[in-house]
Amino acid sequence: MSTTIGEHNIQGLTEQEARERLAQHGYNELPSTKKRTFLHMILDVVKEPMFMLLIACGLLYLLLGNKEEALMLMGFVFIVIGIELYQEQKTERALEALRDLSSPRALVIRDGDQQRIAGREVVPDDIVLLSEGDRVPADALVLAATNLSADEALLTGESVPVRKQAWRKAEGVQPNAARPGGDDLPFVYSGSLVVKGQAIIQVTTTGIHTEMGKIGKALQVLQPEETNLQRQTGRIVKTFALIGLALCVMVVVVFGLTRGNWLQGVLAGITLAMAILPEEFPVVLTIFLALGAWRISQRKVLTRRVPAVEMLGAATALCVDKTGTLTLNRMTVTKIAVGEEAYDLQDKQLALPELLHEVVEYSLLASPTDPFDPMEKAMKELGGRTLPSTEHLHGDWELVHEYPLAPELLAMSRVWRSPDAQEYIIAAKGAPEAIAALSHFDARQLEALEHQINGMANQGLRVIGVAKARFRPDEGLPQGQHDFPFEFVGLLGLADPVRPGVPEAVQECYAAGIRVIMITGDYPATAQSIAEKIGLRPLDQIITGPELDAMDDATLQERIRTACIFARAVPEQKLRIVSALKANGEVVAMTGDGVNDAPALKSAHIGIAMGGRGTDVARESAALVLLDDNFASIVAAVRMGRRIFDNLKKAMTFIFSVHIPIAGLSLLPVLLGWPLALLPVHILFLELIIDPACTLIFEMEPDEADLMQRQPRRLSDPLFGRSMLLTGLVQGLGVLALVTAVYAYILAGGYGEGEARMLAYTTLVIGNLGMIFANRSRTRYILQTLRIPNPAAWWISGLAIAVIALVLAVPFLRNLFSFAPLHAWELIVILAAGLASILISESVKTAPLRRLIERG
Repeated sequence: MSTTIGEHNIQGLTEQEARERLAQHGYNELPSTKKRTFLHMILDVVKEPMFMLLIACGLLYLLLGNKEEALMLMGFVFIVIGIELYQEQKTERALEALRDLSSPRALVIRDGDQQRIAGREVVPDDIVLLSEGDRVPADALVLAATNLSADEALLTGESVPVRKQAWRKAEGVQPNAARPGGDDLPFVYSGSLVVKGQAIIQVTTTGIHTEMGKIGKALQVLQPEETNLQRQTGRIVKTFALIGLALCVMVVVVFGLTRGNWLQGVLAGITLAMAILPEEFPVVLTIFLALGAWRISQRKVLTRRVPAVEMLGAATALCVDKTGTLTLNRMTVTKIAVGEEAYDLQDKQLALPELLHEVVEYSLLASPTDPFDPMEKAMKELGGRTLPSTEHLHGDWELVHEYPLAPELLAMSRVWRSPDAQEYIIAAKGAPEAIAALSHFDARQLEALEHQINGMANQGLRVIGVAKARFRPDEGLPQGQHDFPFEFVGLLGLADPVRPGVPEAVQECYAAGIRVIMITGDYPATAQSIAEKIGLRPLDQIITGPELDAMDDATLQERIRTACIFARAVPEQKLRIVSALKANGEVVAMTGDGVNDAPALKSAHIGIAMGGRGTDVARESAALVLLDDNFASIVAAVRMGRRIFDNLKKAMTFIFSVHIPIAGLSLLPVLLGWPLALLPVHILFLELIIDPACTLIFEMEPDEADLMQRQPRRLSDPLFGRSMLLTGLVQGLGVLALVTAVYAYILAGGYGEGEARMLAYTTLVIGNLGMIFANRSRTRYILQTLRIPNPAAWWISGLAIAVIALVLAVPFLRNLFSFAPLHAWELIVILAAGLASILISESVKTAPLRRLIERG
């Protein structure tokens, strides 16, 4: 099998040959930022403040002569390192997977078929098809070209595009004989951008052997970016660190002055610092955003810029292209109009009335021989099915020239030479009004044509006009299409069915407070028909492209508050649509696939490029890439974005609330002259619960039932809002009061500090576990959340309970924790106090407290 493109019959490499070349030459990629090694990860962990505090505690224990405590702390250090490395590697794997997905793509011919593959899999001798907006994947020889120009500024520094022409063997120019930058050379280079035209190229060199590789410039890859949430978190961590430092110094001074033991004072100060330091905040944020981006990619949406993850949950307006996103982009010709007559075609109809043959014939002549565009594929399929036994197929005709589609004239023409004709035959197709202009229609003809178009558009059909012309070769081909004496032939009506799941996804958007705005180049009636099928509303609020051009910004901002359909729109107008929505305070997501969409994709809060049919320029300008071009996938990504932010707030609330009783129990005994309740080993054990809880349990938490019934969050809403702080304070201070009461009561009852510490600490551990389960949902109580699967919650809770039970039961471990033996009556106190701590954490969900917190 082979692919025919124009007059070129191309087989390309076989899959076997491609595999052999890939093994021989390696992947087509340049050295980028080195992957972080295991040693680098360990060094990063060692530099963490918590690690430094642990080392300091171990040294102090050695100075105090407590070798067992020192060795135990060092053992915990390795456990902490293990947890940190697991989290780091999980994040790195997620980012690495996204980097692979974000690799540029290439349309190659292998085994005679067109295939879209990752750019890194291109090998020497691959045949690649280029079109406007593509990034050239490797250095290559141009075999065939139509109006080809490339931007080689990445290689030469010159911003002016250079013309390219096809290589002709007879001219004697050898491959790899020229450098980037010159006009009319038959070479294209890796990393350059096709700004105009189309081409067939044969790859000559890949990877580090390309011109790009020689000068050592790396292409842009996915890199973690600092987000607004990360900046907020950084400020919170600094605030906590300053508070912790001040309290730490205060504890050291108070302990030293009141008890005369400065080494123990330093140990108490370090314990308090470990209790207050919220080192989990930045770790949790990094992991949530990285894993969130990876999870979104599982919904067929690639995240190219991490800030888009946090933006998704705030989106209030989704602006989407109709064709291919709301519809399947699988066109079928269902109606043909010639003169005043219109004919409906039956599915798989094998013959047409003679009157219709010419329309199909010239639509084929105006299209590429091996089309990629769905409309042109539909025309080819119709012609191949209905014209084989007629004289209207012309396999022996020679293509002489092609006039491409242009913004100022939405029509394309192809000039053919017949073996037995003295004239060129020209076939044109495009927007009906453009074809009418080429055919020089008068007012009466335009009125009749408009009536026909409206009839087809009202049925939801996309309408294409077809025209023909003849031209004498001795006159020389003109510069533009308007110089041909075109004669109007007829109209084609193409149906494009709505994608399954789109109507449901649109309704889900409305329930979530998100507007859906459809942008299409189709006629208003066609757009309205599709809008009705997918449940878009209001149907009567339509703005056409010409109307948009006539509006000033203020008028557009007012009209766009209710309009949900833009018809006869061109890509350049998307930027004005985005700007108007942003001026109205909307958080805008915009889809696009072409070169002209890039400014709008960059301007939108969330630019979404099409992965299947989108150009590399659109992909590079967008924050997200829709891998399956499906609107339902966008809505699924919005849901996932809301889930990520929702779970992030739960994790942050837990971290904040859980540090309050730990810090309080470290500080109050020093100020009140009691024996120390918490030692560094106790803090470390709690960290072994807190770290996995906030990164594993909350990250894995499923969606809340009402997630897509809530209004979008405002961009101005801080992550650490009053509601979250008040929830954390109620939970944290409540558990602190309970644990302190248990500690004070046991001490006052004449029991030893070992028993008081054991009872208070065990109550604190149960209270922490209670806060985990309480914060799994903002509205549902623990008994309800227990029915929602989250394996990590059970594993971590079970492990924590098993370890604390082991510590209480084994004398050696009990002594390391400075606990007294457990008595039966104390077990009842622990269970009662633990249950009370859980009820305190759950109290924030009661109606009175919830109203108070929400008002706060």
